[in-house]
Amino acid sequence: MDNSTAGRLSVAGPTVVHMTQQGVEKQTSGGPADPEAARRRAERRERRVTTGVTELEQRLADLLRGGLASAEQAGYALWDETAARMVDAQAPGLATKVRELGAIPASGPGWPARLLEECALLHLLGQGWLHRDRLPDALAATVRSRLGLPASAEGPPLRDHWLVLAQYDTADPKLTVRRIWLHGTGSGRTRLLLSYGAAGRAPELSLPVGHTLEADLTVFPGAGQLRAALGERYTPPAPATTRPEGLTTAQAAARYGDALREDPWLDTVPVTLEAVVPVPDERPGAWQLADAETKSAEAESRPAPVDPGAGPPGVGPGTDAPEATSALPLTPTFLTRPALWRLIALSGGIPLTVFGELGHRGFTPLTAWPAHPGTPVPLH
Repeated sequence: MDNSTAGRLSVAGPTVVHMTQQGVEKQTSGGPADPEAARRRAERRERRVTTGVTELEQRLADLLRGGLASAEQAGYALWDETAARMVDAQAPGLATKVRELGAIPASGPGWPARLLEECALLHLLGQGWLHRDRLPDALAATVRSRLGLPASAEGPPLRDHWLVLAQYDTADPKLTVRRIWLHGTGSGRTRLLLSYGAAGRAPELSLPVGHTLEADLTVFPGAGQLRAALGERYTPPAPATTRPEGLTTAQAAARYGDALREDPWLDTVPVTLEAVVPVPDERPGAWQLADAETKSAEAESRPAPVDPGAGPPGVGPGTDAPEATSALPLTPTFLTRPALWRLIALSGGIPLTVFGELGHRGFTPLTAWPAHPGTPVPLH
């Protein structure tokens, strides 16, 4: 299959090839589908997944019984072997999570607590699968999705004018994944499009940030599911003058908490912060996005002190930056990117509208809008 067709169906004779996040799957397309054969295949896969989940549960129990120090001594070998077993069990989502465990012992101080947290989430996911018949349908669909089982978009499509909030790629040795965040200007809903390409190849779907298009989106099943499939497009992308409505940092944190109730394995949620300013954190080298607050009457009644050695307005000593009622820390990963300084320069102490992803490690800005009318600035 030509790599340029990644993320689409490519028909060659009697075989249909699907490029998915887990790789390439083949299905025979000669003649009409046999529902009974499909049911038997699904049952066989579920039995394999159950076997793999049961084995993972035992390995997690052995790890805790022997002590977390054994994970540091074993290195990646322990987790690579376990991940391979999950691939054999046709649970690629579990395999990805297991591989991530291997990096935690080398992640610095406090790694035992982080490893225990991730092991607990894996245990919860395993128990969710083993007792899926007792779960609400939406949560059961979420468990299937987290395990990496295939699903199709379902339900009526939502037609709206969709503002492109952000677009960025992540890559591994086998696959490039493109994430595109959209905001419905009429519905107010935020949706995620995923597009895939072979390693080293950009995915085909690309939408310019700050543009809008009128299109149908159909959501995938699952509790709190934001991923959608792009359907019919009625207009091409065109520059937009609108920007999404934002939240305070406290409201954003509350939204993350609400989302975790629906999907305990959620890494991040998309949020737009309104009227925030990047300011230094108390930790050396750390920064945060703080809510801007109108200066008090007392502060306005006296001139701001002047320090010739001060940095840009609002980011250094000797300035009278907007005070903060609350703030969200920026993720350690974002702090290492040049985009941090682009965000600081764009603000200059003036509140911004910032879209990004909020998780337990903090907030990752993806796009920022200046206070005055202007085009959005991508930050990834």
